[in-house]
Amino acid sequence: MRHSFRLGLLAAVGTSVLGLGGFSVFAGGAIATSGASAAALPAAAPFAIPVGRIAGSSPPTTAQCEATQGIPCYSPQQLRTAYDMAPLYSAGDNGQGETIVLVDAYGSPTIQSDLASFDSGFGLPAAPSFKIIQPAGKVTGSNSDWALETSLDVEMSHAMAPDANILLVETPTNETIGTAGFPQIVKAEEYVIKHHLGDVISQSFGAAEETFPSASSIMGLRGAYTLADKDNVTVLASAGDAGVSSPSNVANTTYFTKRVVNWPASDPLVTAVGGTQLHLNAAGDRTKPDNVWNDTAALGEPAAGSGGVSSVFSRPSYQSSVSSIVGSARGIPDVALSAAVVGAAIIYDGGWQLVGGTSEASPLFAGIVAIADQVAGHDLGPLNPALYGLGSGAAGLPDITNGDNTVTVPTSGGGEVTVTGYTAVTGYDLASGLGTVDGAKLVAELTGS
Repeated sequence: MRHSFRLGLLAAVGTSVLGLGGFSVFAGGAIATSGASAAALPAAAPFAIPVGRIAGSSPPTTAQCEATQGIPCYSPQQLRTAYDMAPLYSAGDNGQGETIVLVDAYGSPTIQSDLASFDSGFGLPAAPSFKIIQPAGKVTGSNSDWALETSLDVEMSHAMAPDANILLVETPTNETIGTAGFPQIVKAEEYVIKHHLGDVISQSFGAAEETFPSASSIMGLRGAYTLADKDNVTVLASAGDAGVSSPSNVANTTYFTKRVVNWPASDPLVTAVGGTQLHLNAAGDRTKPDNVWNDTAALGEPAAGSGGVSSVFSRPSYQSSVSSIVGSARGIPDVALSAAVVGAAIIYDGGWQLVGGTSEASPLFAGIVAIADQVAGHDLGPLNPALYGLGSGAAGLPDITNGDNTVTVPTSGGGEVTVTGYTAVTGYDLASGLGTVDGAKLVAELTGS
């Protein structure tokens, strides 16, 4: 997910991926496509990092991506294996009867056909129900960044919970930095909760707490989360894509040179989902352990899973067990799933695309939560107390002990500054949270099954 992170890809991963046949990448704020002139991109975007488009009617394999693009890419089947979903599916636990809510500014005018193409390409069943609503006002026009984000959200959540219903909630105002777009998002989410339309809400957007006018302005936007807490609805949010920094202006030309975190991920009523890098073979088995996602060095741009401590929210009681790490503040992320560019997700958005960012991680986890709700026979609601009750190292929360979220960011003077992040260690840390997820084991631990 990526809100105003205009990382754009980025010149190279090992060897240059620019200009390869049928492949396009976002570079320096413009889209560079083989045989086409560059066109300016809008400044604001969600927490999704567009890697590029792959020509052809069939999705690429990992080997094809490595051979032609220089990076691995992963299918839904590989991600399912990586997150140990097979035991759940074998037991008939695939999200049936649950509804995943995905919130996106503008949405996508082609999402229904894109999802059908995604399902066809990967042999997935259609969702039992796929509805689109616009409770905060009619959406006029479209935005290519948010369309890509919408495809990522819908397709990743559906890949993990294929029999869950999907509710796409579109809002009419762009979310950039600060309060922009959030009043409409809050209104839309409150509508969903008041009308009991969903069981888990996934949000692939955010803005640095420091971009809001004041802490009180954030407090005034929490209505949906307090409602969700009361109505037992799980709310997730992507942690962000710029490590311990974040864009400080809408154009993404400058970043904070101190550690910051993004809201709503930092909200204590929200489960913050950070980023990892998977290393998988064709079957989806790990060739080496996951690490904290950090492609900054490879891409020459800030690109890493976000984490750190809030400047707005104090430490919630469920984080008392990790007080030695978070101090007196709310710490994020809580868990971390696949988000790497070097190990991109394959989605369909008017064609096959490779995408990275923590926008991938949140909907992946939403699918697992939907299945947990099905197994429990009721909505689990806010997850953080249960997750921290299990603790890092629980069977369902495999620990991440490698990597960091240090990033080098551009400054207003045209230079660069390295913002030192956090390193993954044994147990909870501010780079990977409690760890990643083993779907079958975590569902069993959350539900007592």
